[in-house]
Formats: sequence, C-alpha cells, structure tokens
Amino acid sequence: MRSGRVREFGTDACRILHGDALEVLDDAVADGGADLVFADPPYNLGKRFGTTAESWPDEASYLAWTRRWLDLCVRKLAPTGSMYVMASTQAMPHVDLHLRGQVTILSRIVWHYDSSGIQARQRFGSLYEPILHAVADRARYTFNADAVLVEARTGARRRLVDHRGPAPRPYAATKVPGNVWQFPRVRYRMKEYEEHPAQKPEALLERVVLASSNAGDLVLDPFAGTFTTGAVAVRHGRRFVGVEREAQYVEVGLRRLGLVGAAEDVTDISRAPRRRPVG
Repeated sequence: MRSGRVREFGTDACRILHGDALEVLDDAVADGGADLVFADPPYNLGKRFGTTAESWPDEASYLAWTRRWLDLCVRKLAPTGSMYVMASTQAMPHVDLHLRGQVTILSRIVWHYDSSGIQARQRFGSLYEPILHAVADRARYTFNADAVLVEARTGARRRLVDHRGPAPRPYAATKVPGNVWQFPRVRYRMKEYEEHPAQKPEALLERVVLASSNAGDLVLDPFAGTFTTGAVAVRHGRRFVGVEREAQYVEVGLRRLGLVGAAEDVTDISRAPRRRPVG
C-alpha cells in the first residue's frame, strides 16, 4: 500500500501531494494545523482505483490500517477543528468506537442516495453511506449554521403557525439540516463526473466545507481521489492540502484546482523539494 515516492504540486494555499497518506502527512501538515479534515478512504470492497485494486488480507489488517490513518488525522486536527470520516457500513462501528476516546462525535450522518449500484434480490440493498462528524473540543468548534440552511417544509410549504409561545407566529421557513442528507450520487455524464468508482458529489462537500470551516482555514483530505474536497474548498476561499497516491487522479486534481501548469506529466516529474509543514 506504499507509494515509495512523494511529489508535490501547487502553492502554499493549494497543495497536492502525490503519495501515500501514511507516509506524507507528517511532513505535509503540522500537528494541530488542519481546521477541517475530510476523510473518505477505500472501503475494502474490492474496487479498483486507477492502477490499484484495494485489497487487504483480512478485516483485521484493514482495521489496523484504518486506525493508523485515523490517529494521524486526529493529530493533525486543530484544537478547534472538525473532522468528517466516511466508511463502509461494515467498518463504521469500528471507526466510531476508535474515535470516541480521542474526539467528540457530534453527529452520525446518513448520506442517502437515490439508488444502489447493484439491485439486491436476496437482501435489502444499501441506499446510504455513513459519515461521522467529530470535533477536537466540543466547547470550541466552527459550525456556520446560516451557511447551510435548508427549506423547512412546516413553515415554507405548509405555512403552519406555532401557538406555543406568548404570541402565535409562523414556523421558520428554513432550518439547519438534520443528520440524513439526500444528495444524488455522481453519475456518468453529470457535469462533475470523473472516472472514479467512489466519487462524492460536490453538494455533499459544499455542506461540509461551508458548515465547518471559514475563509482562510486549512482543509485536509488524506484520500483526495478526484479532488472534490479541494475544488469546493478553493472555490470558497479555503486553503487546501490533498493527498492522493494514484497518478491519474493527481492529474484530475491538477485540472480541477487550476494547477495544470504545475506538471505536464505527473508520472515523469521528479521529486519536488520538501516544504515545511503548513498550519
């Protein structure tokens, strides 16, 4: 699972590291330097990512690897930082239990999508993926509620009146989203589609970035994939560090983040000079 080599592209405000997260994160981000971590790792379901098919000998080895990168991400989290972690439904209980002793888990989110990839006939097919929202300090963390408000059907559509207070008043037309998020999966021919087996929608990352970071904050994605996190973070004025080990996805990141001039061919570029950790 190791890359054996690290390449770096971009600027101090937007950086792509081509390498393995376990090998490069220590040098990429200072301990306590990341205001927001979004981690969407391989799920150990046998999918192929670029030139590599995810494969661990057994569940125990996969979970041991998971605990290593979780601990590393927690160490990189700022004292007021937030962390979102995705996992398979099978692995998430282990992730949840491991993180409880290190951070405070605020929400257990369900990302519900419109249809499963394979229509099951002998069981109930999966229509969701779990997400943990955790913070380093439950008394001090960023949550920009006004930036992620959604329609409240009670007030906006049904126009009901609340009679519980001193005087009747209409229910609010907007509200903070609950912990069930409904976003379509990224599909072929969608504008944001890239050739990746587990691409997450920009709408999901918009909610995460806007709710849990501010302009100028550092957003870290240790499994950047097609760099959706980076594209959203940069669009909203955040700094970004993304780690990805597959060259073809690094090339996607260079394009999506406007860094195409940084390298004509990722596979041939020599090792970049090492930088001091940011944060």
